[in-house]
Amino acid sequence: MARTALIYSGGVDSTVLLAHLRAEGRELHCLSVDYGQRHRRELEAARAICAHYGVSHRLADLRALAPLFGSNALTGGVKVPEGHYEEESMKATVVPNRNMLLISVATAWAVSLRAESVAYGAHSGDHAIYPDCRPEFAEALDRAVRLADWHEVRLERPFVKMDKAAIVRRGAELGVPFGLTWSCYVGGERHCGKCGTCVERKEAFRLAGVADPTDYAA
Repeated sequence: MARTALIYSGGVDSTVLLAHLRAEGRELHCLSVDYGQRHRRELEAARAICAHYGVSHRLADLRALAPLFGSNALTGGVKVPEGHYEEESMKATVVPNRNMLLISVATAWAVSLRAESVAYGAHSGDHAIYPDCRPEFAEALDRAVRLADWHEVRLERPFVKMDKAAIVRRGAELGVPFGLTWSCYVGGERHCGKCGTCVERKEAFRLAGVADPTDYAA
């Protein structure tokens, strides 16, 4: 049985990836990261979904790094913008070098677990806003990850050529409990319905033709 460390946020993409890899028969070890994000509600979702699937779950506390990220909409200093991800304002949600940090921590855990891979849920719709979701970034980091230890670990991103609607369709095929997932960046008890990730979530379910079980405030 292949062993994989999954970078797991509790959102739609990483939850579908969890179900996708589980369906392949993987032994999964899920890692969530607290990096000082205002939407820490996603960490509660991650715990609940891992319990639902009966998979290993760990939380890495990187909150001490938050002051190094400067002003952005996710860790503070900037209001979370509303609207679609294609809008220029969404660049305010970029946390500098976030994916490299998360992948580095997950790689260390994967090496200690003697896992074959680290997986994360980057998809094609992320590329315009998030530079560390580009295929070129992942390819370069995969080469580095393979050299990080004598025990070779590879970096997987199975959804990198898929859009979010295709991911939702795959999740529906796998019976993913979408109602347990969390996307909103604002950090309330309900999805705000207006921030970029809420708008993208609504759009993905609509385009996928899948009922959206999310409780939106607006």
